Amino acid sequence: MSSFQHAGGDDDPVHVVRTIGRLAQMVLEIRDEYVDGRRDDALDQLERRLDEIASLHEQLRKLRASQDAAGLTT
Repeated sequence: MSSFQHAGGDDDPVHVVRTIGRLAQMVLEIRDEYVDGRRDDALDQLERRLDEIASLHEQLRKLRASQDAAGLTT
């Protein structure tokens, strides 16, 4: 399975936050699958999703820093 991609708006924190939320929901679903079946492929999926969330966390941190530097924060 390829990594989860959100549509456009890479420079908009709203899109990043929404993607994090969708991935978080996937993590919960994978958790339920693993608890029910304890399959290695579920653990593999869980690790991939957590890596994607970590990457989005870094992206969000950079977006916030660039917006702070540009005086665009609310």
